[in-house]
Amino acid sequence: MPKMRAAQVTRPGGPFEIVEREIPQPGAGQVRIKVQACGICHSDSLVKEGHWPGLQYPRVLGHEVVGVVDAVGAGVTQWQPGQRVGVGWHGGHCGTCNNCRSGDFFGCTVNLQITGISFDGGYAEYMIAPAIAIALVPDDLSAVEAAPLMCAGITTYNALRNSDARSGDLVGVLGLGGLGHLGVQYAVKMGFKTVAIARGKDKEPLAKKLGAWRYIDSQTQDPAAELQKLGGAKVIIATVTNGDAMSAVQGGLGVNGTLIVIGAAQSMQISPLVLIGGRHSVKGWYSGTAIDSQDTLAFSVLSGVRSMNEVYPLERVAEAYERMMSGKARFRVVLTTGL
Repeated sequence: MPKMRAAQVTRPGGPFEIVEREIPQPGAGQVRIKVQACGICHSDSLVKEGHWPGLQYPRVLGHEVVGVVDAVGAGVTQWQPGQRVGVGWHGGHCGTCNNCRSGDFFGCTVNLQITGISFDGGYAEYMIAPAIAIALVPDDLSAVEAAPLMCAGITTYNALRNSDARSGDLVGVLGLGGLGHLGVQYAVKMGFKTVAIARGKDKEPLAKKLGAWRYIDSQTQDPAAELQKLGGAKVIIATVTNGDAMSAVQGGLGVNGTLIVIGAAQSMQISPLVLIGGRHSVKGWYSGTAIDSQDTLAFSVLSGVRSMNEVYPLERVAEAYERMMSGKARFRVVLTTGL
């Protein structure tokens, strides 16, 4: 049988192992993808370190996957070999319960699937995915360009487009890292008066390069006060993983403003008085479905939004993962398979 390389983890907290496996065959309703690129996302640590309850090992991580359809299983008519496709965090659902139908996939009580958790992900030369989970990738994006958009991109884009902000509104983006540098770009291209908020004066040139209207250095300025001087933000999208930084910006919301949390901080402080006084709200947002991924990719092509990436071959997966987890990677890290 033909073989492929895969980077697997055999136990919680265990090392990556590059192994040879048989190339899997797609079952009914499934598609086999010849992987070209896969982004490394911070949430991959849930698998690597064993923080996801009930996870079965060995497991191949990766939910920012881009490649080419290689084979389709029985009953799959919407996908054909040779099409460029991607798979994100949302690995499909059955659509049976009301939670799925309303978009509450975390509350799904029947059959939510998560790429790289429910089934093997894209740290491999081939992978199997449910046909429902697949998005079409435009020819205008390379595999490396498209891969981070399957999670980091869709999360920031989807959060912004589903917010109450409209063109011309003041929108703050907290953080200029892997999520934030995309969030600024999307906010600018959507027509928002975009204010980038980060630590250090040295990040201002990057913020302006990405199109930000204003930059706030949270080391030397009070971000909440500065946002209020600008009229108060309709939306602040928090991309950082620091709860104190999130807490510090909530006072910068305008009346009926919303703080949207997409960075996975352990905790943050919320002031009831600030919420009540400004009719503010705090909400979270995560990822989206396959059609949301397609929308994200299409908008990125149309508007010129691009991820800034560091690229590693599959065999250097341990090094690439460590660079991402250590925070040394400035933006996104992408694995390539050489196929």
